[in-house]
Amino acid sequence: MSAPLFLVDDLPGGKRFTLAGPEGHHAATVQRLKAGEVLVLGDGRGGTVTAEVTGVGRGSVDVEVRDRAFQAAPDPRLVVVQGIAKGDRGELAVQAMTEIGVDEIVPWAASRSVAQWRGDRGERAREKWVATAREAAKQARRSWLPVVSGSPDVSTKKVAARLSEVAGAFVLHEEATDRLTGAKLPATGEIMLVVGPEGGISDQELGAFVAAGAHPVRLGDSVLRTSTAGMAALAVLSARLERW
Repeated sequence: MSAPLFLVDDLPGGKRFTLAGPEGHHAATVQRLKAGEVLVLGDGRGGTVTAEVTGVGRGSVDVEVRDRAFQAAPDPRLVVVQGIAKGDRGELAVQAMTEIGVDEIVPWAASRSVAQWRGDRGERAREKWVATAREAAKQARRSWLPVVSGSPDVSTKKVAARLSEVAGAFVLHEEATDRLTGAKLPATGEIMLVVGPEGGISDQELGAFVAAGAHPVRLGDSVLRTSTAGMAALAVLSARLERW
């Protein structure tokens, strides 16, 4: 089994380091790491440090640095515009997409989104997505944390503007005739994929996205839930881009 990953704001500069705070508590109390075991510290920006536990305290672990590494940011960069879903479906989508390798998630306030992010409620909902992405990235041992955009969400107008600027733009739509498996992909830059909410994407939204340069595509004959469509599409893209 691979060594567990713990996220820190900045990687240690010297040979010795004490992991404290929530991550230290998790290492010492939840995972119950012992002296001699190996862990990985990551800054979420590509940098990692492999270290050996030298001591365990109350809510903290002391480590000695063994190796340092840096992984460049993926290119092309995979961005998913996720229509806001009700209940925990949005968080399920964020978790799965993070584990697969999404680089950025954009919460989209679609016209058919049942849940609406407004005021403090919206900020709390967005923070749940951020926390979910962070924990999923740790589980997947990712060296790069995905970005969760939005203040707290993004409008259709802003999504269309972003689609017009990326190297490749696609909209998952059940009535599309072309499949994502055969779509032409750029060799570099950003690939942006739009996933609608439970009620789907309206004709007006689809028209705005197509006018911005997005290409409607489908995954297959089945109609997937909003919580699984992005995950499935990312799997297709990851295989085609040889990330997998």
